[in-house]
Formats: sequence, structure tokens, C-alpha cells
Amino acid sequence: MQILKSVVVFIDNINDWLGRILALGILVMFVLVLSEVIRRYFFNAPTVWGNELTQLVFGTYLILSGGYILRFNGHVNVDIIYSQFSIRTKAMLDIATFFLFLLFCGMLFVYGGQLALESLSTLEHSQSAWNPPLYPFKLMIPLGAFLLIIQGLAKLARDIFILITGTELTTTLTASKESL
Repeated sequence: MQILKSVVVFIDNINDWLGRILALGILVMFVLVLSEVIRRYFFNAPTVWGNELTQLVFGTYLILSGGYILRFNGHVNVDIIYSQFSIRTKAMLDIATFFLFLLFCGMLFVYGGQLALESLSTLEHSQSAWNPPLYPFKLMIPLGAFLLIIQGLAKLARDIFILITGTELTTTLTASKESL
């Protein structure tokens, strides 16, 4: 049981660490958009790269944050029904739908990986006036899918534990987050 708990905590820590770093991406996007608005409307001198860089940073933020969001059950649920169930029933439903989750993430990983490798092999660049490389950003797609898959496996382990014992698999990190 301790090994399972250690693996789950390790996966949680990866996505927690990445989530904290990605939170800084919001600040980067804020500064980029704000500076672009100021340059465009006050100085009539917009940049060639501002909007495109904001979109690339946002795409990276979006794809890499999936595991962090799953870690704290932030993905969309039909909560009006789901919240009425017992902890064991929720675990059973989550286990039953895990195949769909895995299918989606697997497709994202495989096809996103193919897209990323193709982009890397051609050293793909944008066709804009700024012309930044796109392959580093496209490489984030399979990485984000992988992070989502491993966090999904950690959630599956928690759900199986709940189904067997009727109690949650508590970790020190989970307990400290919930007490805040």
C-alpha cells in the first residue's frame, strides 16, 4: 500500500509543480496582451509578434494544465447528479468511465505525437511576418497528454482504493490542500 501511495504522491507532485509554473504563464499572457493593447491604442505601434506569442503561450498553458486540473477534479462533470452520489458510487462511475478517458487521452497522445514529430522533422515555422518556430509548442501536445494519462492513472488508483476500503487514499499533500 505504501508503494501505491508513493507513486500517487509522485504523480501528484509532478502535476502540482507544473501547475505552479504554468500559473506564471497567466502573468506572461497578461503582460503580453496589456503591452500590445497599450502599443496599439496609445502609440499606434502594434507589434508583429505580440498576438501570435500570446496564442502560443496560451496553447502551451492549456495543453499542459490538464493533469493539474484533473488532480483537483476541475474538469467538467454533470455535478448536479454526480454530487448526490456516495463516495463509493462516484468511484465506481469514475472507474467505469476510465476507458473513455484513456481512449481520449490515448488518441491525443498518438495523433498529437504524430503532429509534433512531423512538425519537428520539418522544423516547422509559422507563416506569419514574425515566423516563430512552431515545433517546440507542438511538442507540448504529447507531453500534456502523457501528464494527463499519468494523473488519470493516479485517480484510477484512488478510485479503486475507495471502492475496496470505502475511504479516500489520503496523502499529506491532499490533506494540506484541503485544509486551506
